[in-house]
Amino acid sequence: MSTKDVIADLTVGEHKETTEVRLSSVLAVLAGFVGAASFIHSAGYFVTFMTGNTERMVLGWFTGDAVLAYGAMILVAMFLAGVVVASLARRHLWSNHPHGATNLTALALTVAVVLDLRLSGTDTTFSPTIGLLPISFVAFAMGALNTSFVKKGEVSIPLSYVTGTLVKLGQGIERHISGGTIKEWSDYGILYASFTAGAVLGGIVGILVGGGWMLLAAALAAAATSIYTYRRDAKTEPLAPLK
Repeated sequence: MSTKDVIADLTVGEHKETTEVRLSSVLAVLAGFVGAASFIHSAGYFVTFMTGNTERMVLGWFTGDAVLAYGAMILVAMFLAGVVVASLARRHLWSNHPHGATNLTALALTVAVVLDLRLSGTDTTFSPTIGLLPISFVAFAMGALNTSFVKKGEVSIPLSYVTGTLVKLGQGIERHISGGTIKEWSDYGILYASFTAGAVLGGIVGILVGGGWMLLAAALAAAATSIYTYRRDAKTEPLAPLK
């Protein structure tokens, strides 16, 4: 391989890495926004924090709160379903556009909006709080969103489970201290900051508007994000289907 080819490969790699950082930041903002706003306007349901839902699912039985236990169980199942469906679609439908998971995210959030309208008893007025059925589709949407970045069949960039991001951030800081560069942790720092910024935005929107309007805002944000990710996909090298 010539020096020119090596430089070209490095340039492509750096461009792809920069694009992934930008895309992951945008998607993390969306995840933080949806998660925070959903929590405010539901019965305290988590749509991004499945660790918390699993604990609620178990503790609900010990405390005699069957509603809490069943609700948490449904959300865990829907989040998992979002991961499975989006992964199947990525393998068979959008292998050339790996971030097409945002399309499924936007669709699931739109279904949540429609369900909220129907459950409120009218086609024109949203309910002030979001019920379990619409929220379950929000959890599905977040599960799908987390399949946006996959390498060798595994999720490479966690978007909504911040614990994993913080672990990677801490490990990167250690590598920097031990002689590495700031790049060891900066990308994870950006990802965490993006999720936090999205949560702040979701909190502000959640305070200003009711539950259904928050869902509508989330669906519109996801639709805009899917357009952005599609345009970015078109400028990067297509990925081969998962094997």
